[in-house]
Amino acid sequence: MAMLFSRPQRRPPLMRQAIKIRRRGVRDLQDTRPPRAQEIEPSSHHLSPEERALLYEEALYTVLYRLGQPEPNHVGESSELLRYLQEAFRMEPEEHQQMLKRVQQLEKPVFCLKATVKQAKGILGKDVSGFSDPYCLLGIEQGMTVSGGSPGLRRRQKAVVRHTIPEEQTHRTQVITQTLNPVWDETFILEFEDISNASFHLDMWDMDTVESVRQKLGELTDLHGLRRMFKEARKDKGQDDFLGNVVLRLQDLRCREDHWYPLEPCTDTYPDRGQCHLQFQFIHKRRATKASRSQPSYTVHLHLLQQLVSHEVTQHQAGSTSWDGSLSSQAATILFLHATQKDLSDFHRSLAQWLAYSRLYQSLEFPSSCLLFPITSIEYQWIQGRLKAEQLEELATSFSSLLAYGLSLIRRFRSVFPLSVPDSPARLQSLLRVLVQMCKMKAFGELCPNSDPLPSLVSEALRAGTVGWFHLKQQHHQPMVQGLLEMGKALLSLVQDIIGDLHQCQRTWNKIFHNVLKIDLFSMAFLELQWLVAKRVQDHIGAVGGSVTLEVGESLFQLYVSLKELYQLGPLPSERDGVLALEGFHRWFRPAIPSWLQKTYSVALARVQRAVQMDQLVPLGELTKHSTSAVDLSTCFAQISHTAQQLDWPDPEEAFMITVKFVEDTCRLALVYCSLIKARARELSAGQKDQGQAANMLCVVVNDMEQLRLVIGKLPTQLAWEALEQRVGPVLEQEQLQNTLHAQLQGALAGLGHEIRTGVRTLAEQLEAGIAKHIQKLVGIRESVLPEDAILPLMKFLEVELCYMNTNLVQENFSSLLSLLWTHTLTVLAEVAASQRSCPRACSRLKFALQNLEVCFYAEGCGLPPEALHTATFQALQRDLELQAASSRELIHKYFCSRLQQQAATTSEELGAVTVKASYRPSEQKLRVELLSASNLLPLDSNAWCLLSRARRTGRASCSPCWTTTPWGPMTWRGRPSCRCAPCLA
Repeated sequence: MAMLFSRPQRRPPLMRQAIKIRRRGVRDLQDTRPPRAQEIEPSSHHLSPEERALLYEEALYTVLYRLGQPEPNHVGESSELLRYLQEAFRMEPEEHQQMLKRVQQLEKPVFCLKATVKQAKGILGKDVSGFSDPYCLLGIEQGMTVSGGSPGLRRRQKAVVRHTIPEEQTHRTQVITQTLNPVWDETFILEFEDISNASFHLDMWDMDTVESVRQKLGELTDLHGLRRMFKEARKDKGQDDFLGNVVLRLQDLRCREDHWYPLEPCTDTYPDRGQCHLQFQFIHKRRATKASRSQPSYTVHLHLLQQLVSHEVTQHQAGSTSWDGSLSSQAATILFLHATQKDLSDFHRSLAQWLAYSRLYQSLEFPSSCLLFPITSIEYQWIQGRLKAEQLEELATSFSSLLAYGLSLIRRFRSVFPLSVPDSPARLQSLLRVLVQMCKMKAFGELCPNSDPLPSLVSEALRAGTVGWFHLKQQHHQPMVQGLLEMGKALLSLVQDIIGDLHQCQRTWNKIFHNVLKIDLFSMAFLELQWLVAKRVQDHIGAVGGSVTLEVGESLFQLYVSLKELYQLGPLPSERDGVLALEGFHRWFRPAIPSWLQKTYSVALARVQRAVQMDQLVPLGELTKHSTSAVDLSTCFAQISHTAQQLDWPDPEEAFMITVKFVEDTCRLALVYCSLIKARARELSAGQKDQGQAANMLCVVVNDMEQLRLVIGKLPTQLAWEALEQRVGPVLEQEQLQNTLHAQLQGALAGLGHEIRTGVRTLAEQLEAGIAKHIQKLVGIRESVLPEDAILPLMKFLEVELCYMNTNLVQENFSSLLSLLWTHTLTVLAEVAASQRSCPRACSRLKFALQNLEVCFYAEGCGLPPEALHTATFQALQRDLELQAASSRELIHKYFCSRLQQQAATTSEELGAVTVKASYRPSEQKLRVELLSASNLLPLDSNAWCLLSRARRTGRASCSPCWTTTPWGPMTWRGRPSCRCAPCLA
């Protein structure tokens, strides 16, 4: 803070009026309007040789005449500080020695102790009321020392200041009445010559005033106060009471001290006399340097700060490290000593730090966070009247200059703060916070009243920077040859760079600008860039015209895909304020659609042909039974689907026609592949003598076709038919959709199925001959061979062949092969059984073979299911073989069992039933018929009886007669019937 000094005047009876330093009143200054931020150019911190020499002299003088103990983190050796100054000012050794010698010859400054008596607490109450009226006497005793800085080691006395310091060098504070915790906050300048034998003294006294007895009695509060009144009656009128003192050696103090010191007593009566809060600072008066005599202290300190900070930054840059804003201990010590000796206030120090750092930031690279502390300090202590007009103008210029420089960095933030450098986002955020804090300051509002709001300035800088960045990128991608293909590639690269930049804005930059300034950088950049891109794309497509070659079409397709990605980054239609320039951009590319479809089919066909030509028809592995061409074909079809997804044409009708074309091309490629892979198999097997190798290739071909069928079956999902049908539902009829997409796919799948079945049929034919041969041999083996041994060759043949096919065929094709072989095996068995009908032994072996073949083809659930095995042919053959292989007794038993089952299943007749037993005797050539019984016969007589003759004649009866098993002849009654419905016949 600024201070006024005056010479001490005599004041009766013993003391002079103290010299006090008071704050200046706030003065109204003229309105100093700085120029606008955009018109300010960053100023240079470089000094002329003459100014540099004067500043170096000032720095050397500061180090040579330092006072006080060093701070904990400061450098105590003056020689180290002198070496640092030589490096910071880049002085040669000879020049440094000359300057040092010249400074040593200069007159010493006047050493002063700036002492501030802040307050006291817990002092003694000397008045009758229990309070005191304290004041302080202070001064510096020269020529006497206090050992250890403690007054207890010297003789205790009351009037230390009065008795040891001359009256003209004694200073006095104001009297604070009726308190035990007085507050003075008064500052005094105490001069001294030699710090080594000087000591600071402060006495605290209670002012004693002459009062009447009535007044004193009115102030009595307790017995202790009455005792005080009697004591005062014995002493002289107007004699002050001693409250305590503080004695300190100056050489024990630091450059700045701020402590509570205990008040020492003169006796042991009241040892605890409270504490006094004192602040000390060693300063210089009448410095002999030219800079101190010709320039303000604040200006000299500002230049010194700029020089040292510039050296710190360049030192870190030379060492390939970035400066973090912290000064070295040498620089901090020198700046602290200079500010202290020049008695600069904290406000002026913060102001100098702001001016120095803000100027250096515009020419040297260091963190902008270093600017936050001086800004905060200036805002906290801001009083406009404390600065002169030129200082106000300089501060306003620094505000405008830094704002202009900061906006220029924001305009070029993509290159100034690249994301390739890890701390770039933090640096940009720090700069924005500095600008926000600066523009919120009262000082900025008073000194730069015409400045626009910071968000609007930053928004305009971002818009201008985005446009400038676009033109710079366009210039960078400008091709050397001005052809349509080259121009298309350059435009594509430009759009891809724009997409990458928008992604960076969305992920990183937008958060920073929104958090600090509430600015939506992404939306702003997108709106600016999409207009510029739309204009360039329309110009390029207009130059291409209607004739699109395959190369130009490929370039346009990539450009279309990139534009679609760019368009999708923008806001939703419900969130837009207006129509985007990229709205309906797909219409610009309509002429290129035929070339895109033709290019897709041509590339896919070439890949299919190349894949088949390179295929050796060898399975890829144990689990993957198809060959390389099937994998390449799957990749090829996946690429077609990916192309369709990339295209994703917005117009529903046109999108439907494009999808139809994709499906048609895919199905055509599938059939082409079938033809090519079969031709490749014939080519490779032409020179093969090993039939097994040829069969293996045929298995691979069948597996490849099966894999292709699976891939084709996924087309509805890959091409999103369901979503497409929903889009075109209001435009096209469902029948039209079925006749185009679905019918075409089903036709392709049917064609592939036919090809697969043909291949499997070929494999089955190779095995059917072997199966038929072993079955024929089975019935020709001699009778002594057991059925288990006779069927062994057939089972071994099937085991080897089916195991081979299972290994080389996928499950679907292997199941189809098993079905064909099973049908063929049943046919062969039926034919052989028909030819061996008269040979029970052969039929028995065929029956045993059928049972084992059933088990073989079922394969414990891994082969054909039971419903596929137990066909009508199988069941008929099984019954036929069981009958032909059975003995006569077994046949009779089966016959009667079947008849019994038939009889049990027979329903009752209306006229009743007769049980008859018949037998034929070949030797006699006679048929013997026996009537056993009858049931449910109808009654014909009136008495409900039926005569035997009537029964014989008509075959009807009203009862259930029971006949004997005697040969046919006359029968007689055996008693009467038990009921009218059940007569018994004999």
